[in-house]
Amino acid sequence: MAGGIGSRFWPMSRKDMPKQFLDILGTGRTLLQQAYDRFSKVIPTENFFVVTSDDYREMVKQQLPELSYNQILGEPLRRNTAPCIAYAANKIKTINPNANLIIAPSDHLILKEEEFLHQISKGLDFVAHNRALLTLGIKPGRPETGYGYIQVGEKRTYKDFDNLHQVKTFTEKPNLQMAEIFVESGEFFWNSGIFLWSLPTILRAFDAHLSEVAILFSQGEHLYNTPNEKAFINKIYSECMGISIDYGIMEKSDNVYVLTADFGWSDLGTWGSLYEKQPKDEFDNVITGQKVLSYNNRNCIVKIPNDKIAVLQGLEGYIVVESNNTLLVCRREDEQLIRQYVNDVQLKFGAEFT
Repeated sequence: MAGGIGSRFWPMSRKDMPKQFLDILGTGRTLLQQAYDRFSKVIPTENFFVVTSDDYREMVKQQLPELSYNQILGEPLRRNTAPCIAYAANKIKTINPNANLIIAPSDHLILKEEEFLHQISKGLDFVAHNRALLTLGIKPGRPETGYGYIQVGEKRTYKDFDNLHQVKTFTEKPNLQMAEIFVESGEFFWNSGIFLWSLPTILRAFDAHLSEVAILFSQGEHLYNTPNEKAFINKIYSECMGISIDYGIMEKSDNVYVLTADFGWSDLGTWGSLYEKQPKDEFDNVITGQKVLSYNNRNCIVKIPNDKIAVLQGLEGYIVVESNNTLLVCRREDEQLIRQYVNDVQLKFGAEFT
């Protein structure tokens, strides 16, 4: 899934170049390319499909030239994750009706790749032999209010798995007090947004819980992978509701399971999440930029282009980012306001700055 606009990473992430297409981590590969590199170790190139906005199809092709245009699915409108997944599932059905699917966002950070791929392999084995909707749950390292949580129920016996549980509840982003209770209980894990299931299982779930969406996409059974696919998709997206897979299916199903794990995961949704995962200096600052002078700053994340000079003094707990002729200075604890700032900038100065 590579269709988001990444507004919380503004001003580096813009509508015309969202964060999944950026080298946020300074590795020489964008987040989308890193996701491809990661999964290509267990999945052949011809089995990849990227769902993105129509506006970004060419960008995907430039960054992943290994893929054919038929593997890059363009959405004409943003409709959240359930229609995105329904589109991919119905298209894949015409190629392999018994496929097992991994659904993953394109902009996540995975630090322990070997462990991650081990859990993915286990998950594929489980969903291939069970009518199960499976997600990956991350052991929380702090009471994070920006993530959804999964409450685990009883352990499920399957082969030698010791980390497979039935899901008891899903909870969207809690307040700090509730997040602290979740972490202390030991029963809650971060919802990674990474899912595994067989094609027949997810299509049955759409029929049961999102029948309106299921009916729309199933009408194109003879149009997928033909020249008429695009016209069909453009038509039904204008009729389709916008709804997340979590709310539309996962929270309503009784066959939902979670593999709990720790593989150095972050959804890199915010500057704060990037700060948590980056190496820090002796004053707990994360500073990127060859010409940054720092005096008595602590607990800050600073990202300045190499050709710009920045002199910072006396800041504690701040985000300082210069990109695209725009400067953001914001307290880390208030980063949830960045989306509002982006809206204000667009209203006052124009969409070219957002």
